[in-house]
Amino acid sequence: MLRLDGKVALVTGCGSTGEGWGNGQAISVLLARQGARVFGVDLREEALRNTADIIRQEGGAVETMTADATRAADVQAMVQACLRHYGRIDILVNNVGRSEPGTPVDMSEATWDEQMDVNLKAAYLACKHVLPVMERQGAGAVVNVSSIAGLRYVGKPQVAYAAAKAALMQMTRTTAVVYAARGIRLNCVVPGLVFTPLVRRLADKYAQGDFDGFVRHRHEQVPMGRMGDAWDVAHAALFLASDESRYITAQEIVVDGGITAATR
Repeated sequence: MLRLDGKVALVTGCGSTGEGWGNGQAISVLLARQGARVFGVDLREEALRNTADIIRQEGGAVETMTADATRAADVQAMVQACLRHYGRIDILVNNVGRSEPGTPVDMSEATWDEQMDVNLKAAYLACKHVLPVMERQGAGAVVNVSSIAGLRYVGKPQVAYAAAKAALMQMTRTTAVVYAARGIRLNCVVPGLVFTPLVRRLADKYAQGDFDGFVRHRHEQVPMGRMGDAWDVAHAALFLASDESRYITAQEIVVDGGITAATR
């Protein structure tokens, strides 16, 4: 079940630094464990190296490249590099994303534009250059990592992030319908509150650095009583990337411990 032998997976935002697993890192390692050859991309060399080291130590196949997923030239280069190494792309995971606080009034125009670039344009650019490859192959699976912030307000004034993640889901649905007859599936994983190394940075932005209080509040928001972790996100991404989900497209899997169904 859920084997990816013979498949090539291109994962953006695959690196992680700090204590614990990031979403992109867990996704990359899990896909490799299931037999995929991984081409990992991240903006930070150290983060890339951390993920690649784990995959190689476990006997998996991985190649990496530093690139800015919001820049068209970098994205085109990473796709070409993946094709040079592996000759094909069967799975694309768009995992790049970042949240900044602000409302339309107090957020600068530059921050708004940056949030649209990193949370939406990056996925658009990757799809722009990977979908033609998949179409020539006759098949492919795209997994975009969105957020429940695109579905509801989750207690943080992150208007641009929420808008971009909502747009990412609709971009995924619309593109999936267009490409359904071409053998290409596009779906979203929609994480809720997840305990990754990024939580410390979020505490600095949204809770004046009160990390313990911020973590406690996030646990309390979830009906299950705890945040999820990167492996919860990774297993959902694996399912959507695998042949077992071959009849699923234009959909979202919400991984949130029940928070979007609750009123508290």
